[in-house]
Amino acid sequence: MRKKFLAGLLVTAMVASMTACGSDPTANNGGSSDKASSGDSGKKKVGISMPTKSLERWNRDGSYLEEQFKKEGYDVEITYSDNDTDQQVNDIQNMISDNVDILVVGAIDGDTLSTVLADAKDQNIPVISYDRLIMNTDAISYYVSFDNYKVGQLQGQYIVDTLKLDGSKKKYNMEITAGDPADNNATFFYNGAMDTLKKYIDNGTIKIVSKQQDFESVATPQWSTDEALNRMQNILSSYYADGKNQLDIALCSNDSTALGVTQAIESDYAGKNTPLITGQDGDVANLKNILDGKQAMTVYKAVANEAVVTLELVKSVLNGETPDESLTKKFDCECSYDTDSYDNGTGKIPSYLLTPEVITKDNYKEKLVDTGYYKEGSDGYLQAIE
Repeated sequence: MRKKFLAGLLVTAMVASMTACGSDPTANNGGSSDKASSGDSGKKKVGISMPTKSLERWNRDGSYLEEQFKKEGYDVEITYSDNDTDQQVNDIQNMISDNVDILVVGAIDGDTLSTVLADAKDQNIPVISYDRLIMNTDAISYYVSFDNYKVGQLQGQYIVDTLKLDGSKKKYNMEITAGDPADNNATFFYNGAMDTLKKYIDNGTIKIVSKQQDFESVATPQWSTDEALNRMQNILSSYYADGKNQLDIALCSNDSTALGVTQAIESDYAGKNTPLITGQDGDVANLKNILDGKQAMTVYKAVANEAVVTLELVKSVLNGETPDESLTKKFDCECSYDTDSYDNGTGKIPSYLLTPEVITKDNYKEKLVDTGYYKEGSDGYLQAIE
C-alpha cells in the first residue's frame, strides 16, 4: 500500500503539513480521548532517548518523534547519548527523575539498560523499545520497528534478481559487511540476507573469497564507516590485490558501512568492474552514490511512519488501553502486529513492524521525492528536507 506525504513547509526536519501513513499526524485518529491533545491542563510528558547524532538516520528519527509529539500537545524531553552507553543510562535516569509518563528508547546497546529500566518499571513508567529491541528486561511494553529480517531479505533478493543467479553458470565473488553486534537488529538484517543467498553460496554460484562469513567475523562496531573502510581495505589487499579475483558483490547491512566499503573500493580495489553494493537507510551521501552508480541500492525505512506508529501507540498506552492488532487499522501504510518474532530474553515482546522498500536509481523519484521525504537540489542530487 502506498504511503503518501503532502510536500509543504517543513520545520526542524519535519514536514509540517504532511500526512504520514495516509493520516494527518496532528489528527486524533479515531477520536480517542487523549488528555494531552485535548488541551486539558494535565499535560503528559514523553521521554525520548536516541543513541547518537553521528548517524544521519537518528537525527531524522529524533526530529520526527519530537515534532509529532509536540504537535499532539505532549511535553517532550529528548536526548542523544553520543553512542555512550553510560550516558544513555544517565539520560534515562534523569527522565525518570523528571517524572516522564512514558519512555521511548532507541538503545545504543540493547543489553545495558536493564537496571535503569527496572527503575522505570518500579515507578510504573511504560517503556517503548524504539527501532532496536532492548534485551533482558521485563520493563518493555512494546516494540516499534521495521521488519528487520525483511530488510536483509530485500538486500539478498536484489542481488539474486539483478545478477540473475537462478540457473546462472557464472560465478560471483562476494564480501560481507554486517552491523553492530550490540544492536539486536543487526543479526536480523544479516540473517535475512544470508538466508536468501544461502543456496547460491552452497551451490558455488557465490563464493566468499575471504571466507569471512559468520556474523562475528563480519560485524562492524557502532556501524562505523571507518571500521568498515579499514576492514574492506584489509580484505582487498589480502584477497583481491593481484587481479586474479574480481569482487562482484559487497553485501553491506546499512549505508554508513556501505559508505566505508565504497571508499575502500575506490581507493584500494585493483579490479576494473564496479561491485554491486547494498545498503540501508537512505543517507544523503549514499543516495548520491546511487545516482553516481557507485552503490546499487539502499533499503529505505520511512522513519516518519515509524514516528506516527509510535505516537499512536503511546497515546493508546497513556489512555489506559491495551494496544493490539486493532491499532494497525489506523494506518494506511503496511504495519503488522507481531507477538511471536521478537523475544528479548524475558519473553516475546508485542511488536509493530513497518515494511521497508528498495530504493534504486530507477525508482528514487517516485519513492523519495514524490512522497516528500527528500528534495532534488540544483545539482541533481537529493537533499534532506529541513
